[in-house]
Formats: sequence, C-alpha cells, structure tokens
Amino acid sequence: MAGSTLGTIYRITTWGESHGAGLGVVVDGCPAGLPLTENDIQSYLDRRKPGQSRITTPRKEDDAVEILSGIFEGKTTGTPISLLIRNTSQKSRDYSEIAGCYRPGHADYTFDQKYGFRDYRGGGRSSGRETIGRVAAGAIAAKVLREFGIGLFSYTKSIGPISISPERFEQAAVSETPTCMPDRDASALAEKYLSDCMSSYDSAGGVIECVINGVPAGLGDPVFEKLDANLAKAVMSIGAVKAVEIGDGIEVSTRNGSSNNDPFRLENGKVVKVSNHAGGILGGISDGSQIVLRAHVKPTPSIFSPQNTVNRQDEEIQISIKGRHDPVIVPRAVVVVEAMAAITILDALLVNAGARMDHLKAIYKS
Repeated sequence: MAGSTLGTIYRITTWGESHGAGLGVVVDGCPAGLPLTENDIQSYLDRRKPGQSRITTPRKEDDAVEILSGIFEGKTTGTPISLLIRNTSQKSRDYSEIAGCYRPGHADYTFDQKYGFRDYRGGGRSSGRETIGRVAAGAIAAKVLREFGIGLFSYTKSIGPISISPERFEQAAVSETPTCMPDRDASALAEKYLSDCMSSYDSAGGVIECVINGVPAGLGDPVFEKLDANLAKAVMSIGAVKAVEIGDGIEVSTRNGSSNNDPFRLENGKVVKVSNHAGGILGGISDGSQIVLRAHVKPTPSIFSPQNTVNRQDEEIQISIKGRHDPVIVPRAVVVVEAMAAITILDALLVNAGARMDHLKAIYKS
C-alpha cells in the first residue's frame, strides 16, 4: 500500500492490521552505534497499551516488541531495524455485523471507494492500532535525540470541556492519571465527564500538547520542507487528529503584528527570543527556543448509540457499534503524538547535517 512510509533519512514503514497476526515497523536510517534494547522501546509501547483503565478499551494486549534485525551486540548496525508486535486478543466476531455497512466517522466508506475492498475487522489498516509501529519507531528516534540533549514531553491538555490549569501543572501526574493530564483536579473532572459520556453511550475528544526542548536553531527548510509543515503532516497522519497548531496556533489570526512578534535580545552573547508566540519555528526553520505543538483529537467514532448509515447494497440502515472501544482516544494518543514529533525532529536533524560546508568538514576532516 502506498503511503505507509515517512521520512527522508530516518525513514519508517509501518505494516499490519488491527486483527491480523501482528503489526510492526521497519526503521531505516538510524545511525549505527546506538545502544538499543527491547526495553527501550517497550517503555513507550506500554504508554499506549490498551486495557489500563476504565477509560480505555478493555482489549488486553501485551504489546510486547520483538527486534528482528538491525541490532548486534546491543547496538544498532546502521541497517534496517525491523520490529514486530504480535496481536494476541483479536475478537473479529465483534465486527461481523458491520461487515457490509459503513460506520459513521470511520474510514469504511472511503477505504471501500479507494480499493473496492476493506478489512472490516476493527478497521484493518485504518485502525488506531496501526500507530503501534509509529510509537516503536518514535522510541528509537527519541533515544537518538537524547544523545543531543533534545527531549520531548507530551500530555493531555483538555478532554471535552475540561482543560488543565497552568497553576496546577505537575509533570509527574501525566504518568499517574488515567487521562495523562498534568493536573490532578482537571483529571478527576475529566474522568467524571467521561463516565457521563459512557453512561449515555457516547464518546469525547480532546487536545494533546507536545513540547520539545533543546532543538538547535537551523532545522527545517524555507519552502516545502518547513519543519512546522512536516510536524503538522506527521501528526495529522494520526487517524484521529483533525487539526494541528504550532505555538499560539489559531489565536494569531486575532492579533496585530506588534503583539504577535517575538522580540530578539542577546543573552550571554547568544541570540534569544523574549517571547515564543511562534512556537520555536520561524520561516519553517527552528529558532532554538522551545517547540510547542498541539493536536486536536476527534471523539471516538465507535459508539453504542444508534446511528444512521448505509450498507454496500445502497440501503439506509441503523446500527449500534459493538466491540471494545475507547470512550476517549486522547490519553493513549499522547505517546503517539510524541513519537511522530520525535521521528520528524530526528529526520530534520539528519537532513540538516549536510546543509553547510563547515558541518561536512567537521564530519569528514582528515
């Protein structure tokens, strides 16, 4: 299938379906010599694993990663790294009733129109479970970035009408709350809101924020390969994401230039910005300040409430979707957004290595 590969130098190709034997990813372009074990990757996969709380799907999967190639004596060899995650808890019978109809909010209809065929079991290739390969590849990318002092931190900013408060921001809470919110009070309110959604057979959406620290100035290109454009493409490629913001995002459309521009000043002989409305990217190129992006995630389309649709015989029908589904996608998608950002930043870092003669001379000088 076309469209399953992303990246220029650090290239990933994901494969597999929700109810197939397994899913995975082939990572090409990872530099040789990086210490890498399955545990490095597993810690990321555990963050998106289903069945960890009442507000995630009850589907139970170990999501255990197997490294099939690209590692020797505990380090990357510079050759393709192939990763496999086996499916162990498929219940394909849950989808038999929707085999011949199109679920509202899903890719059933569009996939059928494109290929004339679709795997109806959990959405097949269009399933959110495809993101497991992205997370595995992102775990490797994030480890490479840490070697350069670049770190990523993602969290749930809002669920439905409930938003976090900057005054109550607690980083440790992200890994300790079922919502992945860095605000325990907001998390409790969001959990109550989600409980009400579940009681009414409905679902909720939300916003994920990702901050990236330590990115040097100069990554990205000024025209078609803008860093913000590539970040937006990577994050928008996540099935549930419907909008991406960089920096102050849509708010800039209401401002004047005098209030939106970020003034420069010198700090210890280094150029820095006084503010960061631009979110760390100017003209498509990183400016050395913190990169901030937000992903707006739609409500889970699989809901138990009756919905009107049509089937492949062009008949209007009503369905109630059964099976095991998340009432909200956001908490498990937090690590997916972080992974896609890591993949994009690492690729930009590698591409940028050949942008200047002095960089190349530093690498290849005899």
